[in-house]
Amino acid sequence: MRSLYSSLIAMVAFVVFASMAAAADGHPAWDKQINNPGRFKKLGQFGNAAVFDKETGLVWEQSPDTNTRNWVSALTHCYQRLVGGRKGWRLPTIEELASLVDPNNPGGDPDLPPGHPFANVQSSFYWSATTFAVSSSNAWGVYFVDGFVGDSGKGFDGFVWCVRGGQGIDGVQ
Repeated sequence: MRSLYSSLIAMVAFVVFASMAAAADGHPAWDKQINNPGRFKKLGQFGNAAVFDKETGLVWEQSPDTNTRNWVSALTHCYQRLVGGRKGWRLPTIEELASLVDPNNPGGDPDLPPGHPFANVQSSFYWSATTFAVSSSNAWGVYFVDGFVGDSGKGFDGFVWCVRGGQGIDGVQ
């Protein structure tokens, strides 16, 4: 059963990431160099509590919450979040969340690019806003211990890393 899920995950990831790489309209694309030492910038206008990702155009919490939540609670947590005096936070899509994984740092703890400015990132499962197409009672997430993209039941308690900007849930801004 796990090999079926692994095959499905690989197929979905390929289609999703291939479609993102095709963006050539001047907006930040997902196909840029991942090991760019200047990729992340702490934002003073957010009281240094947020980080701008120059490759994706997204703004991430500099220090994600260390509490775990189920999926619905994770969505609510981000929508109600106030970081650096700013509202407008949301749970990232699976593509956005997976963009933080450094494939050249396998087994990193957590699996993020070297020199990243983030704090309190747990080497565990983080929720995305993307529902699993095979079962609407599951949602996608990223295991930052090894960069694995997988799904879990929405009742599971996972970590939450809120984001601003980008496309939002299912391409809706």
